[in-house]
Amino acid sequence: MGRLQQLSDSLEVARSQYLAADRKLARIQRDLRENRYELHVAKQNLKQSQRTIAKRLVTLYTSDQSSTMEVILGAKSLDDMINRIDSVKNVTQLDSNILDQVKTFRSAVRRQGNSLAHAHALQQRVVAQRAAAKHAIESKIAAQRTLYASIKGEIAQLVAADQARQLQMAHEAQARIEEERRAAPRQDTVVGISAVTPSTDTVVAPPPTHSGVVGVALSQLNTPYVWAGSAPGGFDCSGLVMWAYAQVGVSLPHSTYAQYGYGVPVSRDQLAPGDLVFFDGLGHVGIYIGGDQFVHAPHTGDVVKISSLDESWYAATYVGARRIL
Repeated sequence: MGRLQQLSDSLEVARSQYLAADRKLARIQRDLRENRYELHVAKQNLKQSQRTIAKRLVTLYTSDQSSTMEVILGAKSLDDMINRIDSVKNVTQLDSNILDQVKTFRSAVRRQGNSLAHAHALQQRVVAQRAAAKHAIESKIAAQRTLYASIKGEIAQLVAADQARQLQMAHEAQARIEEERRAAPRQDTVVGISAVTPSTDTVVAPPPTHSGVVGVALSQLNTPYVWAGSAPGGFDCSGLVMWAYAQVGVSLPHSTYAQYGYGVPVSRDQLAPGDLVFFDGLGHVGIYIGGDQFVHAPHTGDVVKISSLDESWYAATYVGARRIL
């Protein structure tokens, strides 16, 4: 069972990495499109400026400005000619503006070209990262299926034997939350920005506002674990959290790593119903329901259930908690 939990958590990590690489790749592809467009515009502007300065040079060449004639005839390249003209005292303001445009657009072409090359290199690295995450997912799924096939009968018996206890814990959790809700108006609570207690430097999180998500999550007790599942009928750990919070109007991503970036941190002694609790290097997540318990979707072969933070595996792999505001 512990090995299945670890495999499920490593699967969640690999899937989170794949999704992160997928999002990053989408951003890179968008940047590539923008860079290509900006490079095209810069090249068009440069051509236009070069045509303008060419016409201006013809005018200067056919005029009586002997010093300008010497500059043009003595230039070894376009850059040399631009630098020479730029230094001639009798160049008009119009000429200076044209020269500035040529320099600006030439720099823009170089800059956009470099950005495009950088984006292409980054794209190749991210594609490789995504392929590695995909390979990790496939290998872990195969290992998980093999292990589950060998013990699924025992797991089914354990799950069935635990159903009555799970229902009792769910009723107790609902009663506890209702009692806390009724008692809340009589308590002196401070609502506002996160503060720091001077004596201990412990961050005090704002009061919880989504305790109702607990009842939503508990309504899915005994729903089978399904990897990447995020709807009634089958959940994985982050899928259950995402779905439950969606029912109370909060949008969260389907990734433990991404979910850990939401809300504010909350210490274990300040946990309140609705807080997200994380384990195993962010490979697993559940929803705290009070009484040192949380509801979650553990692993293949198991169902949505209530577990205790004090159970040995969860106590040993506890990472932290976040309060969704």
